[in-house]
Amino acid sequence: MSSSQETQVFPLAKVVVAGDGSVGKTSLIRRYCTDMFEESRVLTIGVDFQVKIVEVDDRAIKLSIWDIAGQERFGSFRDTFYRGAHAVALVYDVTDILSMNNLPNWHREIAKVAPQARFCVVGNKIDLHRVVLRSAVEGWASARGLPYVETSAKTAEGVDEFFLTLARLALRSI
Repeated sequence: MSSSQETQVFPLAKVVVAGDGSVGKTSLIRRYCTDMFEESRVLTIGVDFQVKIVEVDDRAIKLSIWDIAGQERFGSFRDTFYRGAHAVALVYDVTDILSMNNLPNWHREIAKVAPQARFCVVGNKIDLHRVVLRSAVEGWASARGLPYVETSAKTAEGVDEFFLTLARLALRSI
């Protein structure tokens, strides 16, 4: 961040990255914010977050990126982390059909608490052997008017596009 950015005030957008445990949410955020990838990660306990200033269509915005734990045992208090979200990424693992089948549950859970939030769908781990057909998830997302992006946190493919999509959705919601 340059010294001129440090003194500027940017619109702040809360964005949530949600989905089943082990789909790569933390890895995607870490890749985007630090350009690093770790092969194995410790699972997120509750919530974690990063802040990053990004340029979106010639406009700077500060993203407060909330990394929500996906394990069921954290379900009882996750809704408190969704409040005030401007945009939400529903992430699934293209090698795990169950994580894709759970997308409607995540969408419902979050929309109940943050009805103003705009959503996108993200298929992660495209560097691995795909089990979930892209067309199936794209169809589900399209039927709900949600943008769809595919990523690999490992190779960084699609990661910038994903966060740019999320930032654009957040700007529309602010």
